[in-house]
Amino acid sequence: MKRIQEYRNVYRFAIVYGAVLTLVLAASGFGWSQSFTGKWAGSQRTLANGEQERTLIQLTQSGDRVTGTLKTFGYQNPLSGTVTGNHIQLMAPWNPKEILAAGELAGSDLHLVWDHRQIVMKPATAADEIPMPAYIPPPALKKIPYNGLAKTPPMGWNSWNLFAEKIDDATVRKIADAMVSSGMRDAGYIYVNIDDTWEGTRDAKGNLLPNHKFPNMKALADYVHSKGLKLGIYSSPGPQTCARFEGSLGHEERDAQTYADWGIDYLKYDLCSYGGVMRQLAPNDAAAQNRLMREAYEKMHQAVVKTGRPMVYSLCQYGDDSVWDWGPSVGANLWRTTGDISANFDRMSLIGRSQAGLAKFAGPGHWNDPDMLEVGNGRLTHDENVTHMTLWAMLAAPLIAGNNLAQMTPEIGAILMNKDVIAIDQDALGKQGDRVYAEGPVEIWAKPLKDGAMAVAIFNFGETASEMRGIRLHLKEMGFPKPVKARDVWAGKDLGTIADDWKTTVPRHGVVLLVVKK
Repeated sequence: MKRIQEYRNVYRFAIVYGAVLTLVLAASGFGWSQSFTGKWAGSQRTLANGEQERTLIQLTQSGDRVTGTLKTFGYQNPLSGTVTGNHIQLMAPWNPKEILAAGELAGSDLHLVWDHRQIVMKPATAADEIPMPAYIPPPALKKIPYNGLAKTPPMGWNSWNLFAEKIDDATVRKIADAMVSSGMRDAGYIYVNIDDTWEGTRDAKGNLLPNHKFPNMKALADYVHSKGLKLGIYSSPGPQTCARFEGSLGHEERDAQTYADWGIDYLKYDLCSYGGVMRQLAPNDAAAQNRLMREAYEKMHQAVVKTGRPMVYSLCQYGDDSVWDWGPSVGANLWRTTGDISANFDRMSLIGRSQAGLAKFAGPGHWNDPDMLEVGNGRLTHDENVTHMTLWAMLAAPLIAGNNLAQMTPEIGAILMNKDVIAIDQDALGKQGDRVYAEGPVEIWAKPLKDGAMAVAIFNFGETASEMRGIRLHLKEMGFPKPVKARDVWAGKDLGTIADDWKTTVPRHGVVLLVVKK
């Protein structure tokens, strides 16, 4: 997932508490000329799938205080606030000093400014009621057999980092063509993954339809398959996805079968609005919320298994509840370990370096996922792109590109398709690398390889070039007490025999990547 910041600002309340409300207050006299007790309904923007966002607010006033609920996106959350005359302030339930909303009564209507948009909420009728998705308890947690997929970290492409909500059928086909013509497919990148905003509405039987941007998902899957590639898709265990499209809550088996019928090969399942469901079902009980989260992920896994179609199962829940401890138990082939990445060196390097200590949880069929690649998205220098690709390879991370492959430069192609770097990531031993040395901006990471060799990456996260003067390679700690034969991977040249005191210069935000062996 990496998500657009303007979306993320909305998610915090849309997912956890209902909506981010940006407020405009008007001065008013004192006293209570009208009561805010009642129920109001309103609609916000129209989504790309043709649906309108609906919101229902119910309030009870006592003196200058109001309490109530806000219902939207398939679940509800508490509200509280204060009244002065015809004006109201609504407070965050998690922080009573934080004003979330303000507005006023004008006749029988409640006027608010909502997410930078004015909204007039009318007295609600029975037709305005927002149905709450039925909570269907998932099957009991049990030991999940390995599905035989992702024996090495998955490689492919995902739409979100660059295209976000602008993804459509034509763009996916263009990317599939480019994956073949550029050589990406032959380099190992085989999954073409559609992220959020493809979803439409459900038909009378509850079947989820794609929206107008994807007129025929089965035909699209057939096209991608005809290129020797596989198709991935995205959903959420909640009532809505992160971008507020239709989620899978209460429809898990139906959606899984729909994906299987289309020919889907990879499912990314993003927590999103299910966080609000967890808090609603188990308020102030973190342990119960975590159990609900695990059960929701297993529920979809069992639904996928029931279809009989193999699908790589990717959990996206940002590393909550130490997902690396329990991801395999709910059938996951990979799980996000962090928040969203962005095409920013500080963010990328922070995420990569935070993976230290997680190596023991990765292996064939189950991988730590530090999020998708930002290589080629225009905001990283050449050395930073090389560092990004190297760090992900050392982490045995899924290599999911996020750039425009149809307009990829030879320089970016050479980074993404370096066969020796990919070989380190895809090494059959299935070992994730780990940090063996850190001092200041210099870090040395090592990754064991199947043939007894070791990949060694010397990173310089600092702002100036770093000469390796007085810094050992720490070969002994890697199991090499004597000098080793070395190859510089990015330079593509053999270095002969080197000892622990080998000297080199690592550029600013750069890396030197070696493969060493006895």
